[in-house]
Amino acid sequence: MKAIIETGGKQYYVAEGDTIFVEKLDAEEGKKVVFDKVLMADGQAGNPYLKGVTVEGEVVKQGKGKKMTIFTYVPNKRSTRKKQGHRQPYTKIEIKKIK
Repeated sequence: MKAIIETGGKQYYVAEGDTIFVEKLDAEEGKKVVFDKVLMADGQAGNPYLKGVTVEGEVVKQGKGKKMTIFTYVPNKRSTRKKQGHRQPYTKIEIKKIK
């Protein structure tokens, strides 16, 4: 069984047993997470969400992604150069069941 869920402003195409990386959720490792914003399941589409359909998952890990370098500057001005780094936090989830 496959489904499309929405979390963190993004949509994910999932099946039972899949592992996905989503925007950081407030859940500890080993805890169960339930997604109730299901857009599609088994070929049936919602308007915008399906009623009575949920996707259950388990938090595997909380972490940070690879470092991204942000470099901004104004051409022809040596004093306006700025270099920053950023690591986006994520939550790794294993999909257990689609109801």
